[in-house]
Amino acid sequence: MTATADLAIRLRRAAFNRALADADLAAIGPLLAMDVVMVTGTDSAVIAGRKAQLMAWKREFAAKARMIYTRTPERIIASPVEPIAMEHGVWQGVVDSVAQASGSYSAKWRMVGGQSVIEAEIYLTLA
Repeated sequence: MTATADLAIRLRRAAFNRALADADLAAIGPLLAMDVVMVTGTDSAVIAGRKAQLMAWKREFAAKARMIYTRTPERIIASPVEPIAMEHGVWQGVVDSVAQASGSYSAKWRMVGGQSVIEAEIYLTLA
């Protein structure tokens, strides 16, 4: 992975943020590996698999006061020996333009079929 991979991951993250803002499940699916794992920030719930994550987002999107999450990459470290990279950044959850929660996160990406997909994410709630 190269500087081009860094840009590709940042673009994929931007696409994920747009999909969350637009409640677009169809756009989220291709950004996730089939066996993706997410560990949530507050209760450390483990959401394993693309289907499970899409179902979790579907529930989030149906909430009356829907929280919109944004992840902002601060650093991406590409492996020189494997088609993988780690993204580190900050996240924020907003309801009606008011921040409700925020923290830091890390995400592992893998190049699959010419596209980077998220294999794992872990979140830490700080506020």
